[in-house]
Amino acid sequence: MVETLNPFEIVQKQIKTACDKLGLENSYFEVLKEPEKVLTVSIPVKMDDGSVKTFIGYRSQHSTVLGPAKGGVRFHPDVTMDEVKALSAWMTFKCAVIGLPYGGGKGGIKVNPKELSKGELERLSRGYFAAISPIIGPEKDIPAPDVYTNAQVMAWFMDEFSKLRGYYCPGVVTGKPIVIGGSLGRNEATARGAMFTIREAAKRVGIDLKNATVAIQGFGNAGSIAARLLNELGCKIVAVNDSRGGAYNPEGLDPKAVLEYKNKNGTVKGFPGSKDISSDELLTLDVDILVPAALENVITSKNADSIKAKIIGEAANGPTTPEADEILYKKGVLVIPDILCNAGGVTVSYFEWVQNLMNFYWTEEEVNQRLEHLMVKAFNEVYSLHKEYGVNMREAAYMVAIKRIAEALKVRGRV
Repeated sequence: MVETLNPFEIVQKQIKTACDKLGLENSYFEVLKEPEKVLTVSIPVKMDDGSVKTFIGYRSQHSTVLGPAKGGVRFHPDVTMDEVKALSAWMTFKCAVIGLPYGGGKGGIKVNPKELSKGELERLSRGYFAAISPIIGPEKDIPAPDVYTNAQVMAWFMDEFSKLRGYYCPGVVTGKPIVIGGSLGRNEATARGAMFTIREAAKRVGIDLKNATVAIQGFGNAGSIAARLLNELGCKIVAVNDSRGGAYNPEGLDPKAVLEYKNKNGTVKGFPGSKDISSDELLTLDVDILVPAALENVITSKNADSIKAKIIGEAANGPTTPEADEILYKKGVLVIPDILCNAGGVTVSYFEWVQNLMNFYWTEEEVNQRLEHLMVKAFNEVYSLHKEYGVNMREAAYMVAIKRIAEALKVRGRV
């Protein structure tokens, strides 16, 4: 079997499968198989030593049939156009499965931000946003943080756009610092949304979360917060890892103590009382729940058969290949797909945008209640379709999303 690892080919396969299962004519697939618009920009940056270095950046807008494009910007040395196009398509379906009035967008710059000073990073961020500014705006495309970008980068983005427009424009990005229009609850939203879907899935497969065992691959923002929230529900976190190593203790790890250790040492590896564990070993541990919260294509046909978890909650984007999906479905593993499981981030980004447009702000409790309502509703819709059509949860999620998008395409006269 030849593994499909190109993320854009994966997403096209997923769209085709969902369209076929829904019995849609081929014209719907034709409209959705490519992004509406992809912009490539070169960003010359004056470095601290006085030299000029040029970086390549992208912004892809997959679909705007349900509303303006929405999606993060990542700074990573491995960013490619195909990856950005795939991620923008996944955002289209992520927004549609939750029922948000958005289409999908995604951006990226091919750079290792760890090699830049703060000043170089700011100049790169502002240069990128100025370059893509003709195609973005609160009513066109609203970027957000992603891999190696954060609230500070969003503040620079927003400030640059406001300078170009000549007025304060907080609604152009989400994931901003609270003081300039960020939403309470946004920092924890991706992990909190994942926790809600894992909680609902556990009810369906009969897992009691009190003492359920959990392994989390990736201990960044989403992974570390998911560990804490699941631990608060009674789950035992037995293994976590990051890019530099892993920590395993079958008796359980304290997520708060692990995070403090990581903040101090730069890695979870070597956490007191734990054994070292590789990423491959972590994925195949005998646990109830596995949470991939790092990068794509970590669960493949090579390791899917060895996975022992009963529930996989995809806090990362695209962690499972289509070939692995088939193996896991046949084994009876309930996979909560990324476009549902990690949609909490974009949902609270939507709340942030709404608050910016109204200039009226909600409490954290209100944000979390609204998030829970939308995540549980979406999970129930996907789970019902999964049972009704006898398809895996990923296909069911795409079917829920594409049903909505197809209806919008039809009534708008696009198909």
